[in-house]
This record gives sequence, structure tokens and C-alpha cells, in this order.
Amino acid sequence: MLEFTPLADGEAGTDTDAADADNTDTHHTRMHDTRRRLELGGIALTGLLAVTMLGFLTLDWLQEYPYASALYEQFRIAGWWMDYYLGTNVFYHPYLWRSMATGVLIGVVGPLVGTYLVHREMALIGETLAHTAFAGVAIGLLFSSTTDWSGSLLLVALVVGILGALGVQWLTERTDTYGDVPIAIMLTGSFAVGTLIISYGRGLTGINIENYLFGNLSVITPSGARLMGILSVVVVAVVAVTYKQLLFITFDEQAARVARLNVTWYNTLLIVMTAVVVVGAMQVLGVILVAAMLVIPVAAATQLAHSFRETLYLSILFGQVSIIGGFALSISQSLPAGGSIVVVGIAAYLLAVLVSDRSAAAVSVH
Repeated sequence: MLEFTPLADGEAGTDTDAADADNTDTHHTRMHDTRRRLELGGIALTGLLAVTMLGFLTLDWLQEYPYASALYEQFRIAGWWMDYYLGTNVFYHPYLWRSMATGVLIGVVGPLVGTYLVHREMALIGETLAHTAFAGVAIGLLFSSTTDWSGSLLLVALVVGILGALGVQWLTERTDTYGDVPIAIMLTGSFAVGTLIISYGRGLTGINIENYLFGNLSVITPSGARLMGILSVVVVAVVAVTYKQLLFITFDEQAARVARLNVTWYNTLLIVMTAVVVVGAMQVLGVILVAAMLVIPVAAATQLAHSFRETLYLSILFGQVSIIGGFALSISQSLPAGGSIVVVGIAAYLLAVLVSDRSAAAVSVH
């Protein structure tokens, strides 16, 4: 005869709770793995797109050579088919391919550098260096209008922007004021210099300065697009090589100093890379909106990411969504590209806030 032995109170419940916990852990693990694969897949596609755009810029530069010319025509043909299926008349033109290439590269390097800046509470530095670069454009315009010089205004803006970045770094280390005071002084001072130069040289040049203030696809010259390509490769390579050092000074600068890391050098490197990215992005977004690509994709990423590395990945993906969506909105509705990109970026940020399961980002240093 079989005997029935009743379970002690809570024994059956304990087994059930343990099974539920195991199922929950398994579900979370699968969700995490799926999310990880999607993120890495998105980064791989972004990398492929960026390499393709770099390839176009290279062919655009070397199109006078036979093999490069043949491959260059394939891009034109692909653009023609895109126009055919989309009912547009824009993708066949090389200037739009240059604009898209520049935009895609900005969507990579902007959030890449911006992730470090946002976590160091230095988001304002992008706006500052944009105004410094604007002063560089003004200097270049005045110089070209009063001399026979016909060089690249973007190159002048890059030089002035880097000098401005070094100036901010020098003021920050040499003064006892609050950290954002030198940044605010450089922001207002450089823009004041730019406006004075523009006012002084008004009528001497036929270039519309509003294109540099608000961005314009027509501003992107072949030399400007190639310069953005070169600078993007340099920025990505530098971040890849110095990733651990930049991460260290971002989250614990004092400990980095104790560990005898050359903090001043890495701070200078980061701010110079910011100047480089700002000058490139200024072609599309303009001085007024250029800081958006350094901040908005990162802000969206921090709502969803659980680690610094994941923030880096997601910010680049949000950057590409902003760029591609902004270009689509701009082309379809005949709107300015800069404003369209920023609006799409803000929409992506608000969506990230809505789907986020936390009110504040808790990012681990991994």
C-alpha cells in the first residue's frame, strides 16, 4: 500500500519559485544575447556603409584614372536606379553622394567622440569649437577676398578650430575658475570675432555666410568631403588605439593621475578630435546645430545602454538613424538638411526615453 507523505509548508512553493527564477534568468539571457547580436549587426552594417562611402570618395578623387573611372560610374548608375525606383532626381548627381558620404561619416565620429564628452559633462565644448571654426571661416573669407589666395575655407576652419581647442585646454589648466567658464569665454569670444570680421568684409565676398551658420548640402565641396573622409579615419583609429586611456580619464581622472597616466595629453587629444569632428560636421549641420550630433545620439543611447561600450555602439547607431532619416526628410520635403537631421535625432531620443525602463542611465565602466 502506497503511503502519501505531505510536503512541508513552503516546500512546493520553493521549488516552483526556483523554476520560475530559472526561466526568468534564461529569458533575460536570451533577450540579452539577441540584443547584443542586433547591436553588433547594426555596427557591422554601419561599418560597411562607412567603408562604401569612403570608397566613393576615393573613386571621386581618382576618377581620372581608367579603373577608378569605371567603378565611379557604377555609383552613378546605382544612383540612377535609386532615382528610378524612388521617383526622385537627386541620387544620380555626385554632389549628393558626397553629401551622403560626409553625413554617414559624421554619424560615426560625432557620437564616437561625443560619448566621451557627454560622460565628462563637456557637451558644451562642441558648440564652443563650432563657433571657433566659424571665426576660422570668417578669417578665410576675408583673406581670400583681399588676396589672390584660393585655398580651402574648411582647412582654415580646421586650423583655427584646433588652435581654439588648445586655447580652451590651456585656459582650463591655467585658471582657477569653474570648469565651464573658459568654454563660455571661448564660445562667445570666437563668435564675436567671427561676426566682426564678417561685418568688416561685407561686400568683399559673394559667399553666403548663412550656409555655414545653418548648413547646406551645396557647401560640401569635393575637397571638403575628402578631408572629412581622412579625418574620420584618423579619429576612429585614434579612439581605437587610446580607448582604455580615454575611458580611464573619463570616469576617474584623479585615479588616472595617480597611475601616472599623462592626463593632460589625453585631454588635449580628446578636445582636438572634437575640433576635427566639429569642422567636418559644420558642412552639413552648420555652426548653430553642429553640437547636436555630439550630444543627441549619445543622450538617446544612455537611455537604453547598460555599459559604456554599449553606449558607444548605440550612439553610433542613433547617429546613423539621425543622418539617414534627416537626409530622407530633407530630400522628400525640400527642407534644410541640418534641421531635418536634428529633428529626426530628437525624435529618436524621445522614443528612447519612452521605451526606457529607467528614469536615469546607470552605465557601468565596461
